[in-house]
Amino acid sequence: MLLGKKKGLLGLDIGSSSVKAVELQQTKKGYQLKHFRILPLPPEAIVDGAIMNSSAVVDAVSELISMEKIKTKEVATSISGHSVIIKKIKLPQMTEEELEESIQWEAEQYIPFDITDVNLDVQILGSDEQNVGQMEVLLVAAKKDIINDHMAILMEAGLNPQVMDVDAFAIENMFEANYGVKEGETVVLANIGANIININILKNGVSTFTRDISMGGSQFTEEIQKQLNVSHEEAESLKLGGDLGGHSETTEAVIPQEVGSIIRSVSETMAVEIQRSLDFFAATAADDKISTIYLMGGSSKVPGLPNVIASKLGITTEIADAFRSIQINERSFDMAHIREVSPTAAVAVGLSMRYVGDK
Repeated sequence: MLLGKKKGLLGLDIGSSSVKAVELQQTKKGYQLKHFRILPLPPEAIVDGAIMNSSAVVDAVSELISMEKIKTKEVATSISGHSVIIKKIKLPQMTEEELEESIQWEAEQYIPFDITDVNLDVQILGSDEQNVGQMEVLLVAAKKDIINDHMAILMEAGLNPQVMDVDAFAIENMFEANYGVKEGETVVLANIGANIININILKNGVSTFTRDISMGGSQFTEEIQKQLNVSHEEAESLKLGGDLGGHSETTEAVIPQEVGSIIRSVSETMAVEIQRSLDFFAATAADDKISTIYLMGGSSKVPGLPNVIASKLGITTEIADAFRSIQINERSFDMAHIREVSPTAAVAVGLSMRYVGDK
Protein backbone atom coordinates (compact mmCIF):
# COMPACT_ATOMS: atom_id res chain seq x y z
CA MET A 1 0.00 0.00 0.00
CA LEU A 2 1.25 3.50 -0.84
CA LEU A 3 1.54 5.73 2.20
CA GLY A 4 0.89 9.47 2.07
CA LYS A 5 0.28 11.10 -1.29
CA LYS A 6 -0.61 8.95 -4.27
CA LYS A 7 2.03 9.02 -6.99
CA GLY A 8 0.74 10.72 -10.12
CA LEU A 9 1.34 9.54 -13.68
CA LEU A 10 2.27 11.18 -16.94
CA GLY A 11 -0.74 11.03 -19.27
CA LEU A 12 0.40 10.05 -22.76
CA ASP A 13 -2.18 9.96 -25.56
CA ILE A 14 -0.75 8.29 -28.68
CA GLY A 15 -3.28 9.26 -31.34
CA SER A 16 -3.25 8.60 -35.08
CA SER A 17 -2.00 12.08 -35.96
CA SER A 18 -0.08 13.24 -32.87
CA VAL A 19 1.30 12.39 -29.44
CA LYS A 20 -0.01 14.42 -26.49
CA ALA A 21 1.59 14.49 -23.02
CA VAL A 22 0.06 16.03 -19.89
CA GLU A 23 1.37 15.95 -16.33
CA LEU A 24 -0.71 17.37 -13.51
CA GLN A 25 0.15 18.04 -9.90
CA GLN A 26 -2.51 17.72 -7.21
CA THR A 27 -2.66 20.68 -4.82
CA LYS A 28 -5.06 21.63 -2.02
CA LYS A 29 -6.99 23.72 -4.57
CA GLY A 30 -7.19 20.94 -7.18
CA TYR A 31 -5.08 20.09 -10.21
CA GLN A 32 -2.24 22.27 -11.48
CA LEU A 33 -0.67 21.89 -14.94
CA LYS A 34 2.98 20.86 -14.73
CA HIS A 35 3.78 19.73 -18.31
CA PHE A 36 1.91 19.82 -21.60
CA ARG A 37 3.07 19.30 -25.17
CA ILE A 38 1.78 17.99 -28.52
CA LEU A 39 3.99 16.60 -31.29
CA PRO A 40 2.69 15.51 -34.71
CA LEU A 41 3.21 11.98 -36.02
CA PRO A 42 3.95 11.21 -39.69
CA PRO A 43 0.90 10.10 -41.72
CA GLU A 44 0.11 6.35 -41.48
CA ALA A 45 2.30 5.87 -38.38
CA ILE A 46 -0.85 4.61 -36.64
CA VAL A 47 -3.81 3.19 -38.59
CA ASP A 48 -7.09 2.13 -36.91
CA GLY A 49 -5.37 2.14 -33.51
CA ALA A 50 -2.59 -0.21 -34.70
CA ILE A 51 1.01 1.00 -34.67
CA MET A 52 2.41 0.66 -38.21
CA ASN A 53 5.65 2.65 -37.80
CA SER A 54 6.91 1.99 -34.28
CA SER A 55 10.27 3.78 -34.71
CA ALA A 56 8.50 7.03 -35.72
CA VAL A 57 6.25 6.80 -32.65
CA VAL A 58 9.18 6.03 -30.32
CA ASP A 59 11.09 9.00 -31.77
CA ALA A 60 8.11 11.34 -31.26
CA VAL A 61 7.56 10.18 -27.66
CA SER A 62 11.28 10.48 -26.84
CA GLU A 63 11.53 13.93 -28.43
CA LEU A 64 8.45 15.15 -26.57
CA ILE A 65 9.83 13.94 -23.20
CA SER A 66 13.17 15.58 -23.92
CA MET A 67 11.74 18.92 -25.16
CA GLU A 68 9.44 19.20 -22.15
CA LYS A 69 12.21 18.01 -19.73
CA ILE A 70 9.78 15.55 -18.13
CA LYS A 71 11.32 13.58 -15.25
CA THR A 72 8.34 11.29 -14.50
CA LYS A 73 8.83 7.84 -16.03
CA GLU A 74 5.55 6.25 -14.85
CA VAL A 75 2.93 6.56 -17.59
CA ALA A 76 -0.80 6.10 -18.16
CA THR A 77 -1.79 5.57 -21.79
CA SER A 78 -4.90 4.37 -23.61
CA ILE A 79 -6.25 2.59 -26.68
CA SER A 80 -9.49 2.61 -28.69
CA GLY A 81 -10.96 1.34 -31.95
CA HIS A 82 -11.78 -2.14 -33.27
CA SER A 83 -9.39 -3.85 -30.84
CA VAL A 84 -11.40 -2.74 -27.79
CA ILE A 85 -14.84 -4.04 -26.82
CA ILE A 86 -16.83 -2.35 -24.04
CA LYS A 87 -20.12 -3.95 -23.00
CA LYS A 88 -22.54 -3.46 -20.14
CA ILE A 89 -23.85 -6.90 -19.19
CA LYS A 90 -26.23 -8.31 -16.59
CA LEU A 91 -25.11 -11.18 -14.34
CA PRO A 92 -26.44 -12.86 -11.20
CA GLN A 93 -25.39 -11.04 -8.00
CA MET A 94 -21.94 -12.19 -6.89
CA THR A 95 -18.86 -10.92 -5.10
CA GLU A 96 -15.90 -9.36 -6.94
CA GLU A 97 -13.88 -12.51 -6.22
CA GLU A 98 -16.57 -14.75 -7.74
CA LEU A 99 -16.83 -12.42 -10.74
CA GLU A 100 -13.06 -12.54 -11.33
CA GLU A 101 -13.25 -16.35 -11.34
CA SER A 102 -16.22 -16.65 -13.71
CA ILE A 103 -15.61 -13.75 -16.09
CA GLN A 104 -13.55 -15.72 -18.62
CA TRP A 105 -16.51 -18.01 -19.24
CA GLU A 106 -19.10 -15.17 -19.14
CA ALA A 107 -17.06 -12.98 -21.50
CA GLU A 108 -16.88 -15.58 -24.27
CA GLN A 109 -20.57 -14.91 -25.01
CA TYR A 110 -19.96 -11.21 -25.61
CA ILE A 111 -16.49 -10.96 -27.16
CA PRO A 112 -16.05 -11.58 -30.92
CA PHE A 113 -12.33 -12.44 -30.47
CA ASP A 114 -10.67 -15.59 -29.19
CA ILE A 115 -10.75 -15.15 -25.41
CA THR A 116 -7.07 -16.12 -25.16
CA ASP A 117 -6.14 -13.15 -27.41
CA VAL A 118 -7.60 -10.48 -25.12
CA ASN A 119 -7.02 -8.90 -21.73
CA LEU A 120 -10.24 -8.64 -19.72
CA ASP A 121 -11.28 -6.14 -17.09
CA VAL A 122 -14.58 -5.92 -15.21
CA GLN A 123 -16.25 -3.43 -12.92
CA ILE A 124 -19.46 -3.97 -10.93
CA LEU A 125 -21.74 -0.99 -11.59
CA GLY A 126 -24.41 -1.95 -9.05
CA SER A 127 -27.68 -3.85 -8.74
CA ASP A 128 -30.00 -4.06 -11.73
CA GLU A 129 -33.06 -2.02 -10.69
CA GLN A 130 -35.40 -3.96 -13.00
CA ASN A 131 -34.30 -7.49 -12.08
CA VAL A 132 -33.93 -8.65 -8.49
CA GLY A 133 -30.86 -10.80 -7.91
CA GLN A 134 -29.07 -9.39 -10.97
CA MET A 135 -26.26 -6.85 -11.19
CA GLU A 136 -24.89 -4.65 -13.96
CA VAL A 137 -21.26 -5.19 -14.90
CA LEU A 138 -18.99 -3.24 -17.22
CA LEU A 139 -16.89 -5.62 -19.31
CA VAL A 140 -13.83 -4.34 -21.18
CA ALA A 141 -11.79 -6.56 -23.51
CA ALA A 142 -8.72 -5.35 -25.38
CA LYS A 143 -6.57 -7.30 -27.83
CA LYS A 144 -3.27 -8.30 -26.27
CA ASP A 145 -1.20 -7.53 -29.37
CA ILE A 146 -2.38 -3.87 -29.44
CA ILE A 147 -1.66 -3.51 -25.70
CA ASN A 148 1.76 -5.13 -26.09
CA ASP A 149 2.65 -2.84 -29.02
CA HIS A 150 1.83 0.25 -26.96
CA MET A 151 3.77 -1.07 -23.95
CA ALA A 152 6.79 -1.81 -26.15
CA ILE A 153 6.78 1.75 -27.58
CA LEU A 154 6.76 3.29 -24.11
CA MET A 155 9.47 0.99 -22.78
CA GLU A 156 11.65 1.66 -25.81
CA ALA A 157 11.27 5.38 -25.09
CA GLY A 158 12.58 4.73 -21.56
CA LEU A 159 9.20 4.98 -19.84
CA ASN A 160 7.43 2.70 -17.41
CA PRO A 161 3.78 1.97 -18.38
CA GLN A 162 1.58 1.64 -15.27
CA VAL A 163 -2.00 2.06 -16.48
CA MET A 164 -3.57 1.02 -19.79
CA ASP A 165 -6.90 2.82 -20.14
CA VAL A 166 -9.51 3.21 -22.88
CA ASP A 167 -9.97 6.60 -24.61
CA ALA A 168 -13.72 6.72 -23.81
CA PHE A 169 -13.00 6.41 -20.06
CA ALA A 170 -10.09 8.88 -20.14
CA ILE A 171 -12.37 11.62 -21.55
CA GLU A 172 -14.90 10.75 -18.82
CA ASN A 173 -12.21 11.42 -16.16
CA MET A 174 -11.31 14.73 -17.82
CA PHE A 175 -14.96 15.79 -18.04
CA GLU A 176 -15.83 14.96 -14.44
CA ALA A 177 -12.80 16.83 -13.06
CA ASN A 178 -13.55 19.93 -15.14
CA TYR A 179 -17.35 20.02 -15.29
CA GLY A 180 -18.48 18.00 -12.27
CA VAL A 181 -21.62 15.83 -12.10
CA LYS A 182 -25.13 17.29 -12.22
CA GLU A 183 -27.82 15.06 -10.70
CA GLY A 184 -30.27 13.77 -13.30
CA GLU A 185 -28.26 15.06 -16.26
CA THR A 186 -27.41 12.95 -19.32
CA VAL A 187 -24.57 14.23 -21.53
CA VAL A 188 -22.71 12.92 -24.56
CA LEU A 189 -18.91 13.10 -24.78
CA ALA A 190 -17.67 12.82 -28.37
CA ASN A 191 -13.90 12.68 -28.80
CA ILE A 192 -13.25 13.32 -32.51
CA GLY A 193 -9.77 12.17 -33.46
CA ALA A 194 -8.18 11.83 -36.87
CA ASN A 195 -9.66 8.36 -37.57
CA ILE A 196 -11.90 7.43 -34.64
CA ILE A 197 -14.75 9.11 -32.74
CA ASN A 198 -15.11 7.85 -29.16
CA ILE A 199 -18.68 8.24 -27.86
CA ASN A 200 -19.35 8.01 -24.12
CA ILE A 201 -22.84 8.82 -22.77
CA LEU A 202 -22.92 9.71 -19.07
CA LYS A 203 -26.01 9.69 -16.87
CA ASN A 204 -25.53 11.11 -13.36
CA GLY A 205 -21.78 10.97 -14.07
CA VAL A 206 -21.84 7.21 -14.81
CA SER A 207 -20.99 5.79 -18.24
CA THR A 208 -24.14 4.13 -19.63
CA PHE A 209 -23.16 3.69 -23.30
CA THR A 210 -19.90 3.74 -25.27
CA ARG A 211 -19.15 3.27 -28.95
CA ASP A 212 -16.19 3.90 -31.25
CA ILE A 213 -17.06 5.20 -34.74
CA SER A 214 -14.56 4.57 -37.54
CA MET A 215 -14.37 8.08 -38.93
CA GLY A 216 -12.75 11.35 -37.95
CA GLY A 217 -10.94 14.47 -39.04
CA SER A 218 -8.97 12.70 -41.76
CA GLN A 219 -12.25 12.44 -43.74
CA PHE A 220 -12.32 16.23 -44.07
CA THR A 221 -8.69 16.29 -45.23
CA GLU A 222 -9.16 13.47 -47.74
CA GLU A 223 -12.28 15.05 -49.29
CA ILE A 224 -10.61 18.47 -49.60
CA GLN A 225 -7.52 16.82 -51.13
CA LYS A 226 -9.58 14.81 -53.59
CA GLN A 227 -12.06 17.48 -54.66
CA LEU A 228 -9.65 20.44 -54.84
CA ASN A 229 -6.59 18.47 -55.98
CA VAL A 230 -4.27 19.90 -53.30
CA SER A 231 -1.55 18.32 -51.12
CA HIS A 232 -2.21 16.74 -47.71
CA GLU A 233 -0.58 19.74 -45.95
CA GLU A 234 -2.68 22.26 -47.91
CA ALA A 235 -5.85 20.29 -47.23
CA GLU A 236 -5.05 20.21 -43.48
CA SER A 237 -4.59 24.00 -43.48
CA LEU A 238 -7.83 24.59 -45.40
CA LYS A 239 -9.73 22.24 -43.07
CA LEU A 240 -8.86 24.37 -40.05
CA GLY A 241 -9.71 27.67 -41.77
CA GLY A 242 -6.36 28.49 -43.40
CA ASP A 243 -5.76 29.42 -47.04
CA LEU A 244 -3.49 28.30 -49.87
CA GLY A 245 -0.23 30.21 -49.94
CA GLY A 246 1.20 31.02 -53.35
CA HIS A 247 -1.92 30.30 -55.39
CA SER A 248 -3.49 32.72 -57.85
CA GLU A 249 -6.11 35.17 -56.61
CA THR A 250 -8.85 33.56 -58.70
CA THR A 251 -8.12 30.12 -57.22
CA GLU A 252 -8.14 31.50 -53.67
CA ALA A 253 -11.38 33.40 -54.26
CA VAL A 254 -13.19 30.20 -55.23
CA ILE A 255 -11.70 27.87 -52.63
CA PRO A 256 -13.18 29.11 -49.32
CA GLN A 257 -16.72 28.51 -50.61
CA GLU A 258 -15.79 25.07 -51.98
CA VAL A 259 -14.01 24.16 -48.75
CA GLY A 260 -17.06 25.28 -46.79
CA SER A 261 -19.39 23.00 -48.73
CA ILE A 262 -16.98 20.02 -48.38
CA ILE A 263 -16.70 20.61 -44.62
CA ARG A 264 -20.48 20.91 -44.32
CA SER A 265 -21.02 17.67 -46.25
CA VAL A 266 -18.53 15.65 -44.14
CA SER A 267 -19.87 17.27 -40.93
CA GLU A 268 -23.38 16.12 -41.84
CA THR A 269 -22.15 12.55 -42.41
CA MET A 270 -20.43 12.71 -39.01
CA ALA A 271 -23.63 14.03 -37.38
CA VAL A 272 -25.60 11.10 -38.87
CA GLU A 273 -23.10 8.61 -37.36
CA ILE A 274 -23.31 10.31 -33.95
CA GLN A 275 -27.13 10.24 -34.25
CA ARG A 276 -26.96 6.46 -34.88
CA SER A 277 -25.06 6.04 -31.59
CA LEU A 278 -27.71 8.11 -29.79
CA ASP A 279 -30.42 5.94 -31.38
CA PHE A 280 -28.72 2.78 -30.06
CA PHE A 281 -28.60 4.42 -26.62
CA ALA A 282 -32.26 5.55 -26.81
CA ALA A 283 -33.34 1.97 -27.54
CA THR A 284 -32.11 0.97 -24.07
CA ALA A 285 -32.87 4.21 -22.22
CA ALA A 286 -35.99 5.73 -23.77
CA ASP A 287 -36.67 8.13 -20.87
CA ASP A 288 -33.23 9.78 -20.76
CA LYS A 289 -33.16 13.18 -22.43
CA ILE A 290 -29.69 14.31 -23.50
CA SER A 291 -28.98 17.88 -22.38
CA THR A 292 -25.64 18.61 -24.08
CA ILE A 293 -23.12 17.10 -26.49
CA TYR A 294 -19.52 17.99 -25.57
CA LEU A 295 -17.06 17.73 -28.45
CA MET A 296 -13.34 17.25 -27.93
CA GLY A 297 -10.32 15.93 -29.83
CA GLY A 298 -8.27 17.70 -32.51
CA SER A 299 -10.99 17.48 -35.16
CA SER A 300 -13.64 19.13 -32.97
CA LYS A 301 -12.03 22.42 -34.02
CA VAL A 302 -13.10 22.06 -37.68
CA PRO A 303 -15.01 25.30 -38.41
CA GLY A 304 -18.79 24.91 -38.23
CA LEU A 305 -18.80 21.28 -37.05
CA PRO A 306 -20.49 21.99 -33.66
CA ASN A 307 -23.23 24.01 -35.41
CA VAL A 308 -23.93 21.24 -37.93
CA ILE A 309 -24.16 18.60 -35.15
CA ALA A 310 -26.38 20.87 -33.01
CA SER A 311 -28.80 21.61 -35.86
CA LYS A 312 -28.92 18.01 -37.21
CA LEU A 313 -29.44 16.44 -33.77
CA GLY A 314 -31.40 19.26 -32.12
CA ILE A 315 -29.17 19.10 -29.03
CA THR A 316 -27.01 21.89 -27.55
CA THR A 317 -23.43 21.21 -28.70
CA GLU A 318 -20.26 22.81 -27.35
CA ILE A 319 -16.53 22.24 -27.46
CA ALA A 320 -15.16 20.96 -24.15
CA ASP A 321 -12.30 22.74 -22.41
CA ALA A 322 -9.92 20.07 -21.07
CA PHE A 323 -8.20 22.66 -18.82
CA ARG A 324 -11.39 24.40 -17.60
CA SER A 325 -10.85 23.79 -13.86
CA ILE A 326 -7.08 23.22 -13.94
CA GLN A 327 -4.78 25.88 -12.49
CA ILE A 328 -2.26 27.10 -15.05
CA ASN A 329 0.73 29.33 -14.31
CA GLU A 330 0.48 31.99 -17.03
CA ARG A 331 4.22 32.67 -16.83
CA SER A 332 5.04 29.04 -17.66
CA PHE A 333 2.54 28.43 -20.48
CA ASP A 334 1.37 30.25 -23.60
CA MET A 335 -2.29 30.74 -22.66
CA ALA A 336 -3.42 31.52 -26.23
CA HIS A 337 -1.92 28.19 -27.36
CA ILE A 338 -3.47 26.33 -24.39
CA ARG A 339 -6.93 27.70 -25.22
CA GLU A 340 -6.54 26.84 -28.90
CA VAL A 341 -5.47 23.21 -28.40
CA SER A 342 -7.40 22.47 -25.20
CA PRO A 343 -9.95 20.09 -26.88
CA THR A 344 -7.02 18.10 -28.34
CA ALA A 345 -5.67 17.42 -24.84
CA ALA A 346 -8.85 15.76 -23.50
CA VAL A 347 -7.60 12.13 -23.43
CA ALA A 348 -4.13 13.05 -22.11
CA VAL A 349 -5.65 15.19 -19.32
CA GLY A 350 -7.94 12.30 -18.30
CA LEU A 351 -5.00 9.88 -18.30
CA SER A 352 -2.87 12.19 -16.15
CA MET A 353 -5.51 11.96 -13.41
CA ARG A 354 -4.73 8.27 -12.90
CA TYR A 355 -2.35 7.03 -10.18
CA VAL A 356 0.28 4.35 -9.68
CA GLY A 357 -1.59 1.28 -8.43
CA ASP A 358 -4.89 2.20 -10.12
CA LYS A 359 -6.83 -0.81 -11.39
